[in-house]
Amino acid sequence: MSLPLRRRARRLAAITLAGTLVLAGCGAERAEENPRASGNQEAQAFPVTLTPAEGEPVTLDARPERIVSLSASNTETLFAVGAGEQVVAVDEQSDFPADAPRTDLSGLTPNVEAIAGYDPDLVVLSDDVDDVAAALTRLDHPVLIVPAARTIDDVYAGMELLGKATGHADEAADLADRMRTDLDKVVADAPKPSEPLTYYHELDTTYYSATSKTFIGQVYGLFGLENIADPADKDAGGYPQLSVEHILAADPDLIFLADVECCGQSAETVAARPGWSALSAVKNGNVVELDDDLASRWGPRVVDLARSVADAVAKAGQGG
Repeated sequence: MSLPLRRRARRLAAITLAGTLVLAGCGAERAEENPRASGNQEAQAFPVTLTPAEGEPVTLDARPERIVSLSASNTETLFAVGAGEQVVAVDEQSDFPADAPRTDLSGLTPNVEAIAGYDPDLVVLSDDVDDVAAALTRLDHPVLIVPAARTIDDVYAGMELLGKATGHADEAADLADRMRTDLDKVVADAPKPSEPLTYYHELDTTYYSATSKTFIGQVYGLFGLENIADPADKDAGGYPQLSVEHILAADPDLIFLADVECCGQSAETVAARPGWSALSAVKNGNVVELDDDLASRWGPRVVDLARSVADAVAKAGQGG
């Protein structure tokens, strides 16, 4: 994908989040490695009726065996709960896990005929672009909309919904429980600064950011960090565009870059921006280069994002 298109995809992903992250030893764990997912439990009964956060209730008469996922976060979740073998196609952004059947399907500009060509018995969307759900339903391809998470609890809810939809309800519940436990441990083990640290989370090089209203901001909030983007959120739904002047005046203790892969940003490029070398985060070596995907997806790798934040807090607490 070209750089402009990738940047556009990331921007639209942020906007989608406003409108509506592998766990070590957990998220990457395949269902067959999970004792409760290895056949030691009774098969989930179908039919099952699902009530998503958005869209109409969906009834599936049988366990879906041909799933198409048009959301990278939902693709990660499908594989993490053990439904990977049922997935026949995923969109172009779904690059994790590596064995996901990636295609040129798009979740941003979905093509009904192309999706229907895979003869899916379940299509998973995060956003109903151009009423694609109704069009696919008319063709007898059931659609489940699992929207972008607004909160950490939404991450768990979406995971459990996908588990029920695919016949892996117990595996999904187990995964959500392990995530909660691991996240609690990461937070409990993290150092507690004597004074709250401030931070700036950068989505792209035009200074879009994520506030405490978002699930991303909630992860930072677990560590008591204060978000410099919060005062700038004027009806932006949690994803405002900041001005350079605002960032420089706020002088954040930490800068987290979620635009490393997409936009070539690094601690060095940040330091080279006019005026930025004087920022506390830059002077103290507290510019954190995140994995772009971990910093934007609301799937089972949220705990890995939390670990990155915990490491940054520990480093900053030691004086940079």
